[in-house]
Amino acid sequence: MHKLLFSLVFVLSLNAQLDKNNSLIEHYSVIENTDLINIVIKDNIDIKDRVTSAGSIALENNYAKEHAFIVQRLIDSNYQILGKANLSEWANFRSTNSISGWSSINGQTTHPIDQKYNPCGSSSGSAVAVAAGIVEIAIGTETNGSITCPASVSGIVGMKPTVGLVSRKGIIPIAESQDTAGPMGNSVKIVADTLEVIAGSDNADSKTKNIPKNFNFNFSKYAQNKTLVGKRFGLLESGFDNDYGKRFLKILIKDIEKLGGEIIFINDERKYPSEEEYLVLLYEFKHGLEKYLETSVESKKTLKQLIDYNNENSSKIMPHFGQEIFYESLEASEKHSEYLKAKEILKAVTQQTLDLMNKYDIDAFIGLTRGPAWKIDYEGGDGAAVQEVPSFGNGGYAAFGGLPHITIPYFEINEFPVGLSIIGKPWSDGKIISYAAAIEKR
Repeated sequence: MHKLLFSLVFVLSLNAQLDKNNSLIEHYSVIENTDLINIVIKDNIDIKDRVTSAGSIALENNYAKEHAFIVQRLIDSNYQILGKANLSEWANFRSTNSISGWSSINGQTTHPIDQKYNPCGSSSGSAVAVAAGIVEIAIGTETNGSITCPASVSGIVGMKPTVGLVSRKGIIPIAESQDTAGPMGNSVKIVADTLEVIAGSDNADSKTKNIPKNFNFNFSKYAQNKTLVGKRFGLLESGFDNDYGKRFLKILIKDIEKLGGEIIFINDERKYPSEEEYLVLLYEFKHGLEKYLETSVESKKTLKQLIDYNNENSSKIMPHFGQEIFYESLEASEKHSEYLKAKEILKAVTQQTLDLMNKYDIDAFIGLTRGPAWKIDYEGGDGAAVQEVPSFGNGGYAAFGGLPHITIPYFEINEFPVGLSIIGKPWSDGKIISYAAAIEKR
């Protein structure tokens, strides 16, 4: 058994054990079949007759009535679900002082290289399952960075698709306007193959109705690409303010040019609308969560009931951090006019991003995904610990803009991985997979 890493939960065999990090590991009893592809599913995604906990003890009896849309597609396509992966509780949307990879139901997911370090979140268990070699592919979810950050930090490939390409039916939500599931694997090929399986229209998710009629779902073919000849990439300059980032970006520029691509330096004057994005997430969280709970077997049907339950069980659920975001979401859910204004601002900034791509005639943005792993800090949370490592990041605009974003392992800082990001226009998922494939092959 692997001595660290992550939790596989809610299983057929119920053969729970403790690893050396005291992280609960439970897994499905599986029949050896070389024709099947083993996969791990993040524990905010429904599997029929299994608990979907979002990492919280508050949902420990939330047995799913049916498979999530993407789970059914995986099963129908010869994937074998090995288990469910631990995540940052409530997908890192309970507290402003949270610790990535920690959940009240399964404890701390740790980094595959050093158990003192954090694997980022919220899809931490999914990333570590792949990085540890337990599976070649896993499913995570992202609202803002929850696939790309853990993938980058653990040194694997992570794909956050265009919002609407993959159905969210049967997934505990944060924000309807930004949420998506996506594959996390040990190669661009298996990520592309798996995205091909889970992508597609679903009547239960109106966002999927936006998929273009002529959309090419053949991602596996895109993953065969070996060249960047004629491709232009706008350089995302986050990282130029520190020695590591500056060195990495210089290497990146040379490597892209060797593959036939061109790096374009852009004049990026966008201002990140952090307050507006946060308000949108807060507003949509309560409404989306309660919509999910209403159709579930869970007895707690409202955010207020969950808050009360957490307070009543605070010693188990909140030993390290509170639930400030839950309270803020309660308040924000009444601010409908402010929410609509915030949505318009996010829409305008997204249009600025697309205008920028058109102005410079670039095929995609490229840059560094995220700084390296940080030490787990139960006193200060992620916010304090992240300040101790070189910091850069580029996924925010893709997140609230619904743009596709792929990260592949490319650099290291003190032996900890740092990913390379490629971000494209809406529905250019296949194209950015092809660019990532060419870079990966190099």
